[in-house]
Amino acid sequence: MDVVMFGEALVDDFGDEQVVGGAPFNAARNLAALGTPTLMITRIGEDENGGRVRTEFERYGMPQSGLQVDSQWPTGRVVVERSMRGHRFHILPEQAYDHIASAPAVAALAGAPPRVLYFGTLAQRDLRSRSALLDLLAATAATRYLDLNLREGQYTERSVFESLRHADILKVNEEELAALFAWYAPDAPPVVRADDTRVQQACSGLITQFSLRALIVTLGPRGAMYIDADGRVIREHGNEEPYKLVDTVGAGDAFSAVFLHGHVQGWELALTMARANAFAGAVCGLSGAVPPDLSFYEQWLQRWQA
Repeated sequence: MDVVMFGEALVDDFGDEQVVGGAPFNAARNLAALGTPTLMITRIGEDENGGRVRTEFERYGMPQSGLQVDSQWPTGRVVVERSMRGHRFHILPEQAYDHIASAPAVAALAGAPPRVLYFGTLAQRDLRSRSALLDLLAATAATRYLDLNLREGQYTERSVFESLRHADILKVNEEELAALFAWYAPDAPPVVRADDTRVQQACSGLITQFSLRALIVTLGPRGAMYIDADGRVIREHGNEEPYKLVDTVGAGDAFSAVFLHGHVQGWELALTMARANAFAGAVCGLSGAVPPDLSFYEQWLQRWQA
């Protein structure tokens, strides 16, 4: 496998509809559809939602050697409440992905070592899954890609600090970057603006403090920014092609997938950023975190091969 994804595969429960999601699993499915060999390490229950997750593994042709099944805990579920003001998400405690076992997770790496190991913070809220992640990190020299993915009430400053210590490449959105500044760069500007040199300097400070190789900040319709340990800054502005906004669910996961796909393919960095930003914008024109039709990916693969 070129990329190993660690973390939650879950179901967003809208009451009348169940949608498979989870940031690592969203990114993993996109990567698999783009042709990058991807191993997803997660845990599901012996229940109907677990069947839904397994069906997605099959639909995307993903290997199931990293898929653990739990006889005690249920498949991850997020209860979504619709309202006139939008959606409220209730992330339930004590789910199967909180109990990822270390030994089978490490065993799933047997064979060719991965080039990238992706992880986030949600699946670290329980000691058992957090321990499994630490054992995976110790078992491979792969590049560590941290998609911080902070969810209210599901992380602590300590868990963020430890995650940053293990990361090589950090990806955050503007709100997450502001939280990092509040903890670790109190002199940073209160408003995150990518064209502000003080923001870039504060980002460089985080890179130095946590020995990162690079930091990526996604900026929604304003593009994204990449800063590395050598001080190189790549600013990718908004998309040339306007996309009709349907929802932003999964946009960050789509960005991560194409960035990692480009990393594995050896694309030039500025080109990788541009393609990741464009793909994320297109996903915002869809309903849901991943395309309902796998033919969606063909236009992108053809465009990138031209």
